[in-house]
Amino acid sequence: MTSSEPIRSDAKAGQAGKEGSMPVLLKASRLPLPTRIALVGNYLPRECGIATFTTDLCNALAAEYGEGRQFAIPVNDPDSSYDYPEQVRLELTQEDIASYGRAADFLNFNSNDLVCLQHEYGIYGGAAGRYILALLRRLKMPLVTTLHTVLREPDANQRIVLEEIARLSDRLIVMSELAAELLREVYSVPSGKIDVIPHGVPDMPFMDPNYFKDRFGTEGKSVLLTFGLLSPNKGIENVIRALPAILVRHPNVVYIVSGVTHPHIRRREGERYREELQALAEQLGVSSNLILNNRFVSAEELVEHVGAADIYITPYRQEAQIVSGTLAIALGAGKAIISTPYWHAKELLAEKRGVIVPFESSEAIAEAVLALLENDAERHAMRKRAYLHSRGTTWQKTARAYMATFQRARFERSLQPRAAQPAAANPALGLIDSMEHLPVLNTDHLRTMTDDTGILQHAIFSVPNTREGYTTDDNARALIVSTLLDGRVEMEHQAVQLNLSRRYLAFLWLAFHSDTGRFRNFLGYDRQWLEDCGSEDSHGRALWALGSVLGRSQNPGLRGAAGRLFEAAVPAVLTFKSPRAWAFSILGLQEYLDWFPGDRAMQGVRNTLANRLLDLYERCHSGSWHWFEKSLSYSNARLSQALILAGMRSQNERMIAVGIESLEWLVAAQHCGDKDIFVPIGSSGCYTEGAEKARFDQQPVEACATISACLEAYRLTHEERWNEEARCVFSWFLGKNDLQAPLYDATTGGCRDGLHPDRVNENQGAESTLSMLMALLEMQGTNATNVPSPQQEMSLSL
Repeated sequence: MTSSEPIRSDAKAGQAGKEGSMPVLLKASRLPLPTRIALVGNYLPRECGIATFTTDLCNALAAEYGEGRQFAIPVNDPDSSYDYPEQVRLELTQEDIASYGRAADFLNFNSNDLVCLQHEYGIYGGAAGRYILALLRRLKMPLVTTLHTVLREPDANQRIVLEEIARLSDRLIVMSELAAELLREVYSVPSGKIDVIPHGVPDMPFMDPNYFKDRFGTEGKSVLLTFGLLSPNKGIENVIRALPAILVRHPNVVYIVSGVTHPHIRRREGERYREELQALAEQLGVSSNLILNNRFVSAEELVEHVGAADIYITPYRQEAQIVSGTLAIALGAGKAIISTPYWHAKELLAEKRGVIVPFESSEAIAEAVLALLENDAERHAMRKRAYLHSRGTTWQKTARAYMATFQRARFERSLQPRAAQPAAANPALGLIDSMEHLPVLNTDHLRTMTDDTGILQHAIFSVPNTREGYTTDDNARALIVSTLLDGRVEMEHQAVQLNLSRRYLAFLWLAFHSDTGRFRNFLGYDRQWLEDCGSEDSHGRALWALGSVLGRSQNPGLRGAAGRLFEAAVPAVLTFKSPRAWAFSILGLQEYLDWFPGDRAMQGVRNTLANRLLDLYERCHSGSWHWFEKSLSYSNARLSQALILAGMRSQNERMIAVGIESLEWLVAAQHCGDKDIFVPIGSSGCYTEGAEKARFDQQPVEACATISACLEAYRLTHEERWNEEARCVFSWFLGKNDLQAPLYDATTGGCRDGLHPDRVNENQGAESTLSMLMALLEMQGTNATNVPSPQQEMSLSL
């Protein structure tokens, strides 16, 4: 399977071992690769089948997609520690439930794209391994779980654990069709949630067993092999009991049993089982034909061990074995295989890929061994069938199949996002249930992000990120916010507010290049400009901010400085091509005109830009697409707001009608079928006519723009629906959103940078914080029903 092949779902979708059998559902090449994957499960050098599998999967992903994309979080059993390789970042302590919670915090904190859990009941702490749920319930990113055991008759605890894992997982991977069937029938897991990816195998050549026999001193002998961790349920004694009958006709047969005793068995019983096998061989007189290789072999040694076998035997004693890694590896090596009819063997060895014998029957094992040894043609034909079947399950192809499932899990999470944590566990979510009073205004983070140059662009969580410097965009937004604060703060804080406005205005003066009549945008922390001319949008925002000072500020010094810069910056806007730059400029021009309504020159500039927006709409809109462009991108509602405002002030009915019509269409598009939750157009792909809307990443700037436009429509029409829509959008900041998680941080006064499909972006940058503050100030200033209480009014402070 290549990276462009489809992601397969449902247990009935086909055998992954048959190349080309998967139906087209989703093309993996169209989905982004996760960049940070955590694999939770045992890891080598712990002696465990799950450890081997997790290590092999991690290595296969690294080989196919590059190092550094994945890391492991293994589980340490009681009183044990291991010398893990560098791929291991964190360790779980099996019986310490607190370590599972800390691991969840670690995964969430490091912004991992996805977690892949290897589940087996015996490796996690608590009844039926339920401690792992303490980790899974707190994860904010997609979860893909590989189930190594699926029981037909689970006990109560086993059922509870697996059903909860299934509920929490975005996708479930099983290694056999029967496992998928059990998930559907016993645990009621939907078919569409299940992917069947067979156990990976090394990509070994189809070789003559004699090539490896000299390494075990078995030259000229027929080698029977069983390998893996020893435990009484492996049924190895039944093969030993079969040896006397085999040796009568083939005295050169050697039976190699390779592997250490399972650590759990060894901890309880020591080496009793191995000693019993040795005693049985001596009793039957076959000890010289038995090699008990008491070691946990490396991947390289495994190739040699399996390669030397003429016949591989898995004589398990019970049918409830849903997957056997050793059987899969033997199949991948092209071995002639004899097995008891446990679940995985019946499926894997169908169509004459192996011989099935009854449980607990040494006589049947002997007969099968003799039949294969005495029929070279059939033995080699069986080997070939097994080898060809396994070509679709090499670790390279398994890694690709896993990555396709990872991509699908992330894609599906983006379509059906989940709450980052249960609402009951997050008191802050109480904000979404009541909008009787708006949150208390808190400008602490605004001041934290501002230094003696201006407001910094980005933050690392709530800490200013000085490396990213400053932008005119953000300082213009900050000047608008500080101007809106004018007259809204207590007397003792007015000087602080005034100083902030002066600082942001000084930044705009610094940004303006008098020779070009344009603003520069990006300024490094070293106060070196990174460009000679900024974007048209940043220029429009600067003009909007300057107009806000002229239209709203009571300070003559600020108004004088803003007025001079405003006059110098206006001419350039008539040359702009960006509709958003036109809209921002219209908002600034109208702020100016609200103070100086008789300035005919500025009226002319406003009308020119507004007519450009109107003409753009007339050319682009259609019966089902009521917008100014053939795509929606960012700050969309500002276009509608600017046209409503310009039409209202110039008494242009067509402008007003188009502004309202486009806003109604945009509001409907930003609800995605749920009229109670605001879902802004995501920044990862936006929204093009005829295509799917990008649902993520959702940005605070979109909420702020939509609130402003709705309130403008409310002031024009006095229709309560616009006020209600503004309230609905504002509640998005407080947690009434796809993830039921607040973006507003009442502690810092900052706003988180957006919603991803699986988590909130915890960084509190300038754009997000200013968008929240601007929206809050506009809501407080417009909605009489939402005017803060006296107690809240006293708390408004800088």
